[in-house]
Amino acid sequence: MSTQTRARDARAIAHHYDVSNDFYSLFLDPLMVYTCAYYRDPAGGLEQAQADKLDLVCRKLRLAPDETLLDIGCGWGGLAIWAVQHYGVRAFGVTLSRAQADYAAARIASLGLAGRCRVEYCDLRDIPAGTRYDKIAAVGVIEHVGIPNYPAFFHRIHAMLHPGGLYLNHGITHNFYWRPTSQTEFLLRYVFPNGDLAGLTETLTEMERARFEILDVECLRLHYARTCRQWVERLRAHADEARRLVGERVYRTWLLYLTSSAVAFEASSIGLYQVLLQKHGDRAGGDAPRTREGLYGQPAG
Repeated sequence: MSTQTRARDARAIAHHYDVSNDFYSLFLDPLMVYTCAYYRDPAGGLEQAQADKLDLVCRKLRLAPDETLLDIGCGWGGLAIWAVQHYGVRAFGVTLSRAQADYAAARIASLGLAGRCRVEYCDLRDIPAGTRYDKIAAVGVIEHVGIPNYPAFFHRIHAMLHPGGLYLNHGITHNFYWRPTSQTEFLLRYVFPNGDLAGLTETLTEMERARFEILDVECLRLHYARTCRQWVERLRAHADEARRLVGERVYRTWLLYLTSSAVAFEASSIGLYQVLLQKHGDRAGGDAPRTREGLYGQPAG
């Protein structure tokens, strides 16, 4: 991967995520989770739904004390911190946003978790080749990878897993008959300069080509529609403060982007899937549970 490509990826991430931590805090939940929530109660609030989403990811990965977790594109550290606090793992998160990395590091230190949790400004491709993890998560990352880079991305993750390890991919997809629209042009120009979405079947095919077995696929499209609606409500409720922090243009851009995203999820032109993977033929960690009952019990407190 060329230095120019890496620099372009970093600039694209910074364009979106380094707008302002204070700005994002106006509409995100207290854990600063900027991905689809999980509404156990369809009419529930954002805070509980985001905590439930983090816990669902941990349950799907079957996290256990002292396992190592790599959180790719970890945002403000919410998943890594949750996994350490509630499942006793040792977590390492990487992000291409300096603002996110600085925020996460400060929060980890304030919680006294520095010995078990770490977030760094780091490109996944710069992690030493021989590094291995028990579990890996990429939540809201595939949208930034670029379809031509899927083979290298999934093969890299495959190589980074210990025997018996699991990988969870949580990301947005286009529907099968999707075509570019004015919304696409708007998002690429003003919001996500490196955004690139594939269909579910295309993504699953590349996962299988990387020699992963697909253990579970779950559609969370309607959960993301509600998440975006609640983000819009919260951002509008803090309009004056948002304008003060980032200006009228950014405020209106994010308001339009979040609103149009809610509509797109509701209309099913885009979807959201969690896919759980294991190396093909890898039984070092035992077979996957035969039912989903264990995923839907009482969440961690």
